[in-house]
Amino acid sequence: MNLKTAKTVLPAVAMTAVSMVLTLAVVVMWLGTAMPWLVALVVGLGIDGGWLATLAYERRLAAQGDHSNVVTGVGWAFGLLATGVLVAHALTADGNVGAWLAVAWFPVAAKALWLVHGLWERTALTPGALGSIRGIQQEARDEAAVARARLRSEAATEETRLTAVTQAGARVAHVQAETAQTLSEAWSKLEKARKGEGTGNALTSVTTPVTPGVTPRWELPVWGPVEPLLALSLEAAPALSDEALDVLVDQIRYSETPALSYREMAARFRAAGHAASEVRLRSAWKRMVA
Repeated sequence: MNLKTAKTVLPAVAMTAVSMVLTLAVVVMWLGTAMPWLVALVVGLGIDGGWLATLAYERRLAAQGDHSNVVTGVGWAFGLLATGVLVAHALTADGNVGAWLAVAWFPVAAKALWLVHGLWERTALTPGALGSIRGIQQEARDEAAVARARLRSEAATEETRLTAVTQAGARVAHVQAETAQTLSEAWSKLEKARKGEGTGNALTSVTTPVTPGVTPRWELPVWGPVEPLLALSLEAAPALSDEALDVLVDQIRYSETPALSYREMAARFRAAGHAASEVRLRSAWKRMVA
């Protein structure tokens, strides 16, 4: 019997011994007045002996991993019989009824302790199994702690990220608001200047020479008679068609012997007052050379 088993079996043994002694004493004192004390002793020993025998047999079955409801029922019957004897003696005693009733539950308590000890034995585990269970529980606690720490860290990181994003968004919104306010003020100043009294005269003096007829003519004061100058108009030379350009390029090229190069031809082409883009001129040259 190891120390852990002793924690439950010793109270059961002590309670059983007290119950048996108490039952035997009560039977001898109670029945000794009505019959010879030897007969009362035999009755008491019979009750205790039957209880002890059924208890021993029940413990033997439990050690073998077996169980018998009949044996258990007989054991409880002897325990209840002993309890009934003690209760009957307490109720018929002349004095100290409360004290006898206080100890009348000892047999039932002894049986209950043996029941607890049996349950302890059926659920007892070896030290190795207990160590494995403790290891599994510790591993589960460690994993749970790590998971909680990871979740807290991820939550803190996400909170920091959201805070940074929110602050950045707030800064951007603030800059946009300030920019919009600045643009609004500038636009208001421009609109105010455009609608000012002196703006029309200033615009007249600027736009009239560039685009006549847009605004009323505003002339500078002059001293003495003046004659208006005729406006000179420059007309752009008409663009040459591809066929005309090809003819000119071919004529200039073969104007001398041997035929001119592209650079010489282009120089004489422009010197003669003809106009054509470099791309068109080179394309015409390629068409005529091909």
